[in-house]
Order: sequence, then C-alpha cells, then structure tokens
Amino acid sequence: MGSRYKRLQVKCNPDFSEILMAEIAEAGFDTFMEMNEGFEAFAEEDKVDRVWLDVIWEKYSHVRPLEFSEDSIEKQNWNKDWEKNVEPIVVEGQCLIRAAFHEISEKYPYEIIITPKMSFGTGHHQTTYLMVKSQLEIDHQDKLVMDAGCGTGILSIMASKRGAGKVEAFDIDEWSIENGQENAQINNCPNIRIRQGTVSDFSWPERFDIILANINRNILLSEMEAYASNLKVGGLLQLSGFYVSDIPALISEAAGHGMVKISQDQREQWATIGLRKGS
Repeated sequence: MGSRYKRLQVKCNPDFSEILMAEIAEAGFDTFMEMNEGFEAFAEEDKVDRVWLDVIWEKYSHVRPLEFSEDSIEKQNWNKDWEKNVEPIVVEGQCLIRAAFHEISEKYPYEIIITPKMSFGTGHHQTTYLMVKSQLEIDHQDKLVMDAGCGTGILSIMASKRGAGKVEAFDIDEWSIENGQENAQINNCPNIRIRQGTVSDFSWPERFDIILANINRNILLSEMEAYASNLKVGGLLQLSGFYVSDIPALISEAAGHGMVKISQDQREQWATIGLRKGS
C-alpha cells in the first residue's frame, strides 16, 4: 500500500492565498495547486505538524472569507496532475510564459520559462498578467529596477529581457528566493539579484528608475513611503495585487509621498496603476 497524503482544501481571497501558502508550508505541506477560489495543499501524513497547523487556523480565524477542510488520500503524481491542467500564457500576443515541459512551436518577442515551487507567479493570476502587460509598455533599457515581493521572479525576468541594467529583487519567503534564483538562471538573466526580506530590510547606494510591486493592498499602503524614498525623481512605480475598488486609497497614499497616477488598467476585478514621482 502506498503512502497516504493529507490534503487541505482552502477557500479564501486570491490575494490572501500566497500568504497562507507560505504559512502552511511551514507545517510540512510541500505541494500546492491553485484553484478558482483558493488552493489545495498536500503533505505526507507523517510529516504534518498538527500543532503548527492549528496555530495557523487560530491566527487567521478573523479572516473572511476563509474556509478549510482536510482529508486523507492516496499518493499521486502531483507534477503530472499539475502539468495536465496548467496551460501556457501569452500576454498581449507578445510574451509567452510557459513551463519547461510545454512544447511551443510559435515564436514570440519574449519568452519566460517558469518552474514554480508553488503555483503563484506563473502568469495565470490576473495581477501577474497585468504587470507583465504594463512592462511591455515601460522603457526598461539600462534602467535600475526593483522587484518587491518577487515570488517566482517573473517580473524581474521580464525586466531583464526588456533590457534592464540591473534588477534588485526580494521576497519574505524562502521558497521564493530559491525558485526565483532558479528561474533567473533558466532564463539566462545574470543581472538579477534576489534576496530574502522586505523593502525596509535593505539599503541601496542609488535610487531606482522603476519599482515593480505586485503584492496586496495593505502591504502596498504600508510600504508606499519606502517605495517613494527609493525611487528617483521622475521614476516609475508600477503596482498591482489589488482590486479596482482599492485604487482611490492607493492613489491618495501615493500623493502623500509625491507620486501621481499616470496609468491604470484592469482585468476582471483586478487592477494595476502606474505612478510617477515628482520633484
């Protein structure tokens, strides 16, 4: 009889999934599959830290919506299942985002290969699509770029392929660092440096021409001042990870730090805005 796995089925807002995945990974879960309204997580039953899992549910008991259920299932070939369901993404007919196992004959101006340890940052989420789409319209040539909350490193890779001089990327999650570095290497982007931490953990000798941040509304609001202080006069801050209804709050906070909105786009209920720093 094969090994049995614990399966968690979690229903939550998409912008909360990444945070919750990172927490659940600490309880022994190492395989994640994104669903329409949340995700599923899997772990060998004898590797699950039950105490830590209970701590997580207590920690986020106030979050709404949040529902979870768990059961025990036979071991499966998770990668095979994931590969059957994930499809390549083409952004605006110009940028192909695919996994290494996809065989694509058609050529595009840009191609990004992503091998995710978790399924965020593959281009399937609306905010990732919006950010990559915006990057197609931004002049990256020889620019110094920051990628805040880099995840799989997809935006860093796009910046590099668009001609950025150097990309400084970071994320709070260890899996993102490992995965981002792996993806940067696969895509032959040696000018990307990825480190673990938040924007307040680092200092840079010069200010950035472009800052990319696809995180969530609350973090963007709390870190707006840090983004502004690290951005050159005339520099661009491109944000996503929030709903269209969140735009006024973000514009207001940005204005308090000398930045004005210059662009806006949306895909279903998700949005992105571009902000320019004034003198």
